[in-house]
Amino acid sequence: MKLTTKQIAHLRGLAHSLNPVVMIGNNGLTENVIKEIDVNLNAHELIKVQVAGDDRDARKAIYADICTATGAIAVHHIGKQLVFYRASNTIKESAKVVVPKM
Repeated sequence: MKLTTKQIAHLRGLAHSLNPVVMIGNNGLTENVIKEIDVNLNAHELIKVQVAGDDRDARKAIYADICTATGAIAVHHIGKQLVFYRASNTIKESAKVVVPKM
């Protein structure tokens, strides 16, 4: 699924008030962390992830790795906050996040 810049901006606005549901510590992106992110994407569709550490390149790599491992769309990366979106596989009426068609 490819989103337009306006759709991504809409998702960023929705994510602004979210609290991080997953924290990535000093051990980095482990298999258990990926499973937890996957579970939260299924439950919420739009999630915020907090990354510990000051290495910007490591955070960018984690950002890309999460998208690859979970099939999520990278919405926003600012500082230590990462935002991801993945549409639910269920019926459209039960969608938790409505992305406007543009």
